[in-house]
Amino acid sequence: MLYFIGLGLGDERDISLKGLDAVRSCSRVYLESYTSVLPGVDKKALEKLYGKEITIADREFVEEKAEEIIDGSDTDNVAFLVVGDPFGATTHTDLWMRARERHIPTETIHNASIMNAIGVCGLQLYRYGEAVSIALFTENWRPDSWYDKIKANMKLGLHTLCLLDIKVKEPSLEALARGKKVYEKPRFMTIPEAIEQLLEVESKRTEKVYGEDTFCVGLARVGGSDQLVASGTMRSLREYEFGGPLHSLVIPGEMHFLEEQFVRSFSVED
Repeated sequence: MLYFIGLGLGDERDISLKGLDAVRSCSRVYLESYTSVLPGVDKKALEKLYGKEITIADREFVEEKAEEIIDGSDTDNVAFLVVGDPFGATTHTDLWMRARERHIPTETIHNASIMNAIGVCGLQLYRYGEAVSIALFTENWRPDSWYDKIKANMKLGLHTLCLLDIKVKEPSLEALARGKKVYEKPRFMTIPEAIEQLLEVESKRTEKVYGEDTFCVGLARVGGSDQLVASGTMRSLREYEFGGPLHSLVIPGEMHFLEEQFVRSFSVED
């Protein structure tokens, strides 16, 4: 069996009992480490609780050695661990399809992800439109395809969840140009950085989809013991200190009065 097991959002203890039983039955355990992370939790903490040695599966490993993960799972149990829920990224869907094509049994054990835990801010989940990913800008790469998606959500009165970029084991472009593989330090986009980029794109597009006075909600370390939720204008949240990763940002659409009452209880402007 090839298990796809969600780890939740907080720490090593967020795995479900069903997931823990599955991990302990496996001969090999892989931890996907590039679409998200458990802040402050290393693999030693997971290994201690699970009683299993864990292999870190970074982007290169998952995308280039997918068959290595699958090999042998027709005769032994193999676990593929994912922070949040297993199917929050296309790559994991690809891995599942590869296993199915080889007629290898699979089982998915779900867990909380940012896609449902975002409800903690008080905005109803069924009132969200398409989620968008905000990539960290570089000097020569400043993608803004998410702008039109936010615009479409706003037009329909729907909330927008902005998933903020993380960079884990990213190769240095300078090193690659020299034929070497050197990795940059991990980097996690903050809410103030995301707002700066949002406003930069708005200033170029000038379609008045949002602005400095737009009311937003910033969330940090959702699911953790030090979870933080703060609401206010983009201007105020840009100056607010949210602490360590991971961060998310929500741009509300039309709010029911109960939603508005709930979300404004987190205001940093009162």
